[in-house]
Amino acid sequence: MNQRVFSGMRPTGQLHLGHLAGALTNWIKLQDGYDCFYSIVDWHALMSDYADSSKIESNCREVLIDWLSSGLDPEKCVIFVQSHVPQHAELHLALSMVTPLGWLQRCPTYKEQIINIQNKDLSNYAFLGYPVLMAADILLYKAGIVPVGEDQSAHLEIAREMVRRFNGFFGEVLVEPQIMLTPTPKVPGTDGKKMSKSYGNSINLADSPEDVWNKLRTMVTDPAREKRTDPGDPEKCPVWDIHKVFNNSDSEKAEIAEGCRTAGIGCVDCKKKLKVHVERVMNPIREKRAYYEKNPDLLGDILREGAVKAGAVARKTMDEVVAALGFVRRG
Repeated sequence: MNQRVFSGMRPTGQLHLGHLAGALTNWIKLQDGYDCFYSIVDWHALMSDYADSSKIESNCREVLIDWLSSGLDPEKCVIFVQSHVPQHAELHLALSMVTPLGWLQRCPTYKEQIINIQNKDLSNYAFLGYPVLMAADILLYKAGIVPVGEDQSAHLEIAREMVRRFNGFFGEVLVEPQIMLTPTPKVPGTDGKKMSKSYGNSINLADSPEDVWNKLRTMVTDPAREKRTDPGDPEKCPVWDIHKVFNNSDSEKAEIAEGCRTAGIGCVDCKKKLKVHVERVMNPIREKRAYYEKNPDLLGDILREGAVKAGAVARKTMDEVVAALGFVRRG
């Protein structure tokens, strides 16, 4: 059997080019050589959006359509919604019993987000305990490999520590996951910051060609290029960062970089060239999206089948956990 992989995404809305470059492209490659479980982690969405959960269901649908349209294949991987497999919550509870509070309080991501996210009340256990639920998601499937970017590596290290602590108390039940650090291309949004739905600067996979061009056309560029005749530095331009990810022509990229430095090309022309490459990537995604939007019953079938497959693995793990804890065996 191929080595097992687990990863997930929170359903916070339609996915964008940053998700495609940073995660989905890698997930699609992994599904051909590994036993992959990919989960829409709706409990994690509730962690920060508990005050208004009205969009979680529709957001799950949007994420699923974006996954399928980008190339995830339910014949090659298991795709499911986290809350459809109740053992996620059950293992989360078991792990919370043995996880020291200090581990969570020292997590750098927790401290950073508490400071930076000011528009939501995050003074709840779930936000502090995010790494515990994340660990449960992974350990439930005894995933040997977890593909993450550098920003998630601290959470994975906590998960590994949880395994060692749990197994130290109750025996060798859980599997310590290995981190697969994946390159995270820099995909800035239209304002030059990291592309994010919460910043309102994203180019979404569901955007029409007109929407894509309107967003690219108004993107910030190198501030030194106030006039068409001003030379610039491509390394200071967010448009160039997206070229580096999606433009597959090395010769054209060389021409664009040189044209920027010498003012031989204007910013609008640079953006028009980028639009061609973004559309090359997005057109097949749009075609598949239109198919799934016209066949919504397929989405439900995929999630039901995914929950059955995931549930079979999850129940087996939880049976082992319950036995190790010394609880009364389930009938």
